[in-house]
Amino acid sequence: MGAERESVIGGGAVGTACALDLAVDAHVHTGFAAGRDAVGVVVSAADRAGLTALTFADQAGPDTTWLPAYADAVRRARHRTEMTLRVAAEVEVVRPDGWLGLPADLAPLDALSVAVSALPVGSELLGPREIRARLDAGVLTRDQVAGLLVAATVKGLERASRYVPAQLARPLALLGQAGVDDSAVTPALIAELASACRTTGALVEVSEAWRSPSPRVVQMLLDAAVLVVPASDARYAVEVGRWQYLRRV
Repeated sequence: MGAERESVIGGGAVGTACALDLAVDAHVHTGFAAGRDAVGVVVSAADRAGLTALTFADQAGPDTTWLPAYADAVRRARHRTEMTLRVAAEVEVVRPDGWLGLPADLAPLDALSVAVSALPVGSELLGPREIRARLDAGVLTRDQVAGLLVAATVKGLERASRYVPAQLARPLALLGQAGVDDSAVTPALIAELASACRTTGALVEVSEAWRSPSPRVVQMLLDAAVLVVPASDARYAVEVGRWQYLRRV
């Protein structure tokens, strides 16, 4: 296993390259976007769960206008808790070169959580069904899909880290959605991803909601001295900091 390294978010230790700190939740949603509850409700739930650090990472894009209000809500909540609270946004990789669907103003953000929910292939974005159809038709192989996904992920992290600290949301989950076993992700591909994470300082989220990445990939990332953090991807406050998959990992 890789040498121990601490990851620090907002002054608090949130993870090491040897362990997952389950007192941290690095990705939660609110009613500003994909979630259902207000920031204050989520913070109260996190306090009850005994968390020490929480990252808000609502989905945002070029048309998002609510980031200032979102950041203000988190700042107000900081006065009511001893937890470390961070303001992030989940953004999508939309081109093979790692181009991101960024909101216009990144000033309110402490971090970007980079997601690849569709596979950039040329000028197209392929969802899970389109990937599966091309696999079935022999247009793509599973090795090609894995390679394209890792390449887009790496370039997205590199681009995001130019602006603010980056973290990787639900790594490689698109493979499972398309019916591709993560054994297609070879040690060489994991090494490529790990190198990008170390170079950019990016955290890798281990997602409770998405059960991603697999324990095999988590171990390989840890062995490569990549910083990993628990992430509930909670859309409801009651899901914040509640771990089943993470405890198995």
